[in-house]
Amino acid sequence: MDRQLTLMAVHAHPDDECLSTGGVLARYTDEGVRTVLVTCTNGEQGDGPDGVKPGDQGHDDAAVAERRLAELRESVQILGIDHLELLGYRDSGMDGWETNHHPDAFANVPVEAAAGRLGELIERYRPDVVVTYDETGGSGYGHPDHVQAHRITVAAVEATGVPAKLYHTAIPRSAIKRLFDLMLENGVDLGDFRPSDDFGTPDELVTTLVDVAPYVERKLKALRAHESQGENIFLLRMPDAAQRQAFSSEAFTRVLSRVAAPDHEDDLFAGLRD
Repeated sequence: MDRQLTLMAVHAHPDDECLSTGGVLARYTDEGVRTVLVTCTNGEQGDGPDGVKPGDQGHDDAAVAERRLAELRESVQILGIDHLELLGYRDSGMDGWETNHHPDAFANVPVEAAAGRLGELIERYRPDVVVTYDETGGSGYGHPDHVQAHRITVAAVEATGVPAKLYHTAIPRSAIKRLFDLMLENGVDLGDFRPSDDFGTPDELVTTLVDVAPYVERKLKALRAHESQGENIFLLRMPDAAQRQAFSSEAFTRVLSRVAAPDHEDDLFAGLRD
């Protein structure tokens, strides 16, 4: 019997699993690949009930974390993810927030300590493929927890030597342009917001484009499970055509491969299947 392949996705907060990897997690689970989601923080700096923002009166970090983790577990069930692992670190908040300075914030945890814990999970699950963000936290996002997730994942992959392939999530610049053009065609009022020319991943750096069109509805359903953060999830407010265009494929940049694989792939496991 062939050995079961394993995919591990390392994300910063509850709901991050949906946007850039929800499709591949659902697709590969259905294909018989074992899927593992590692969520680094509890999401304390998300919105509270009635949209109460972090730092506002009535915002309860512990209650927000409890709700967001419950939403995460619902999302995991919808996507069919086999294993959820919680590192349980404190959400650092957006770049520049006062919460960045909290001594227990994930961004302030020594990289070697958090990488050691992730390394233990890598040793346990022996993933063939690991996915996380790039050094900017994902196409220039810059969130401290996303940057930290990148750092600890790279360190853990290097220290263990287990994964055959490592990928960064990517948002091709050409895809961003097509998406915003489509929204304008559909009469969406974007106000003053326009993506800058350097937002997203240069197309020439994208090595892997995975078709997840059959999983768009599951991906949207999983994203809606994070209803407490709905106000912050712009993609849920887009027209159906734009949602389908945005969610029908997921892009990645391959940064490590210990196996022979084509320069451009449509499968994260290219070179690993018998």
